[in-house]
Amino acid sequence: MFALPLAYGRMAMSCTDQADFGPFIERLTARSVLSEEEKQAILGLPGHAVHVRAKQDFVHINEETAYSCFVVSGLVGRTGQTAAGARQITAFHIPGDMPDLSSAVRPVGVGGLTALCDTVILRIPHVAIRNLMARYPAVAEAFWRDTMLDAAILLQWVINVGRRDARSRLAHILCEMSIRYGRDREILTEYDFPITQEQLGDAAALTSVHVNRSLKSLRQEGAVTIRSGKVRIADWDKLVAIGDFESSYLVADTGPERQRRLLSAA
Repeated sequence: MFALPLAYGRMAMSCTDQADFGPFIERLTARSVLSEEEKQAILGLPGHAVHVRAKQDFVHINEETAYSCFVVSGLVGRTGQTAAGARQITAFHIPGDMPDLSSAVRPVGVGGLTALCDTVILRIPHVAIRNLMARYPAVAEAFWRDTMLDAAILLQWVINVGRRDARSRLAHILCEMSIRYGRDREILTEYDFPITQEQLGDAAALTSVHVNRSLKSLRQEGAVTIRSGKVRIADWDKLVAIGDFESSYLVADTGPERQRRLLSAA
């Protein structure tokens, strides 16, 4: 198991002791029906709080772990890299996300996890997650659906990098984060996004110079500005058009008719 440097803080707690699990519960119940008992069981998961400095990896590529990580604060990037060391960010994870929930059933990660700014995570033992799923099939189904949301986001990121120009790539990412940062899938025209141009480049497969030029173009067109970690969208419709953005992959399966329990109905 990856050993944390001594400078990192570490403290045992349950999820309700410190982490704001509300956004995660909301994310789950947007697609699944959970009873109050099931919600409380999720909130009662044990864990260790870990403070991770900016630009530090806390799960390495192909590392086998005994825990999944819940993001309490900050911003996390899922990463992969070539043999030559070129890094690609394949997803952003914000407070309320559990980016490696799937590692509870596949402990060897397919990608690394990096703190893009100073970040606090909660490490939740796999054994506790598996015991919870065994006890509550509806929770297992909700977790399964949550990992499918991550898969849908990844698909759009592949299309974004492979089939859009620089301005469109950045616009698409900024549209996506506007919805993901909002509660109940609300569109935010202003949100904190503590990321550097280099990190945006790693997510969009662009150089820092290209990112700078593209952001300048978006600003001059009156679509969006990024300054000091704050995104301000001046014209949502224009940004959506530039980014070829369609939000259904983020909000699909959130209607009551799609929330019914499939496992318990069998």
